[in-house]
Amino acid sequence: MSLSPSMFPISVKGVVADKAERVLLLKNEREEWELPGGRIEIGETPEECVAREIWEETQWKVKTGPILDTWMYYIQVAKKHVFIATYGCYPEADVEPVLSHEHKEVGLFTAAEIARLTMPEGYRRSIATWLELMARDLR
Repeated sequence: MSLSPSMFPISVKGVVADKAERVLLLKNEREEWELPGGRIEIGETPEECVAREIWEETQWKVKTGPILDTWMYYIQVAKKHVFIATYGCYPEADVEPVLSHEHKEVGLFTAAEIARLTMPEGYRRSIATWLELMARDLR
């Protein structure tokens, strides 16, 4: 039996970088670093979802920018596929992120540091895309 796309969970994630171009990441129960975000709720746009989830997980208020990427991610330990959509996000304040009960760690990482972290390749791709778009905007 093949699964229809409507049977896959959807997770909307945000790439947020501070003024020093450090990216906000969270460590999950699988010991992977991931972008903040989560499941979309009925009646919510993807942009509203990612802003709400980032606030809930880190106490960072953000303005949602452009969509960066989408892909199917297979979570090996859970044996399930998740549809991931990532958005570039702009922080609205310069404050330290706060760790919620949903994750093990929170951190801000440079591109060089991210290269050494355990995380899905789709997140790396989204981070690289957002950092490149932000650098272009500064030119």
